[in-house]
Amino acid sequence: MEFDSTHSSILIKKVDQDDVRRSVKYHPSVWGDYFLAYVSMEISATEEEELRRQKEMVRKVLARTPDHLYHKLELIDAIQRLGVGYHFEEEIDKFLQFTHDTYLEYSSKANDLRIVALRFRLLRQHGYPVSCDIFNKFIDGEGNFKVSLIKNVEGMLELFEAAQFRIAGEKILEKALEFSSSNLESSLSNMNSSLSTQVKEALKIPILKSSNRVGAKKFISIYQQNVSHSEILLNFAKLDFNIIQKTHQKELSDITRWWKDLDFANKLPFARDRVVECYFWAVEVYFEPHYHIARKMLTKIINMTSILDDIYDVYGTLDDLQLFTDLIQRWDVHALEQLPSYMRICYEALSDVYIEMENELKKTDGSYRIQYAKEEMKKLVRAYLEEAKWSYNKDMPRMEEYMKVASVTSAYMMLLTTSLVGMGNLVTKKDFDWITSEPLLLLAFSTICRLTNDLVGYGFEKKPTAVECYMNENGASKEEAFAELQEQVTKAWKDMNQESLRPTVSISMPVLTRVLNFTRIPHLFYVEDDEYTNSEANIRSIIYSILVEANVTI
Repeated sequence: MEFDSTHSSILIKKVDQDDVRRSVKYHPSVWGDYFLAYVSMEISATEEEELRRQKEMVRKVLARTPDHLYHKLELIDAIQRLGVGYHFEEEIDKFLQFTHDTYLEYSSKANDLRIVALRFRLLRQHGYPVSCDIFNKFIDGEGNFKVSLIKNVEGMLELFEAAQFRIAGEKILEKALEFSSSNLESSLSNMNSSLSTQVKEALKIPILKSSNRVGAKKFISIYQQNVSHSEILLNFAKLDFNIIQKTHQKELSDITRWWKDLDFANKLPFARDRVVECYFWAVEVYFEPHYHIARKMLTKIINMTSILDDIYDVYGTLDDLQLFTDLIQRWDVHALEQLPSYMRICYEALSDVYIEMENELKKTDGSYRIQYAKEEMKKLVRAYLEEAKWSYNKDMPRMEEYMKVASVTSAYMMLLTTSLVGMGNLVTKKDFDWITSEPLLLLAFSTICRLTNDLVGYGFEKKPTAVECYMNENGASKEEAFAELQEQVTKAWKDMNQESLRPTVSISMPVLTRVLNFTRIPHLFYVEDDEYTNSEANIRSIIYSILVEANVTI
């Protein structure tokens, strides 16, 4: 999670002779109390029964489609991209195992680029370490992809998506990415509107980096325009989307009430008021109805982390921040009187959230998990303090030192740990211990999340970013720094792809999915602007389309 506060003017407030505070003028919440209106939102028994009926219809379609047919590949892909894969996990796993077991047999026979690339991508997407050598059949005598492939736009699109799952050393997929992206871009004007829309979306955000709810809603529209779509599957996806939307509206009503009762907009006016954006963040981590407890926990911690970020980044003095950091390390409620009033308000609210989480976890013998979440919060505020010192002292750290601290202050590691706390038996102590071991997968994850934000925040941050640190340390230009950091992000994605493959990955799919979903979030909030801080434009429209907009017509 990244909360860095960019683009807002800094005001200096002199409290007394020795207490000078900075303040930033953020725009107020664009949502206000809007979601309180959904307090009575319920899913009717009729809707639930219709969902069950249509689900069985889709299951029958799956069952009567032979595993060896290309149509089954398309069907499984559509089910996942429409956001209903969680209903058919057993069927999908069984099919993918069959596809993996027969990979060489069927791929060697297939000469259609679209079929070969889709099969490869689906297997890599689910951690199967299949070889990319299967694409050698599409290479000409000079070592390049055959020019004749350019006319096969759908095949090129699948090749582009498959190339996103490349790992280090896979030169043929590097060529595939360059070949497919450049030719898809140049062919846009010759495509029909439906295909053109699909290609533009892919070039902007490929499947690997696409978020779940936003991606599902866009794909519903794309799939509907596909002349060979399954009407049964399409209708089911629309109904499921509508029901999930109602679930989220009711949850957000409850969260909004909690936030309104805290009254931080008045008590802590220096901080950003972004409760809806925080909830949307949690939805993109796990949208499925059965994660409602985890989603509630995570949303509250995201909100509190945003407040903490504004305290450390903007409002707090170094003396105050040192006191607050020490207090968090001890979780000592008896030392509250040492803190200024605004910090007491924040600490008490944060402590209440953890108490609420612990009480919920006691119901399932999972109370041990809260300690993992608290330890990550301790790390976070220590790193926040270090960054605050850089800012106050106008220090410019070296890149290695910067990344060590800034990878923590992105808050993604703390939020990842917190996201697992409420997931019940799907997550074990082994998974939490895996996180604390700082495996390569999570180092890559942290790098992507940190640098993606820094590349957007350059020039607006009030503290050093990776761009300034790299320029200062290497005597590099802005353009050189951007190129290097973008290359580091690309390398980190390859590392994530590698570490997500079997048998390398040592965690369960539910945990890995949370890691991947968190990694996709910057592509929603940090593309050309910090749209968490400045949430009045594009991200507002996106949230509206997912949580408010009239349901997809069935």
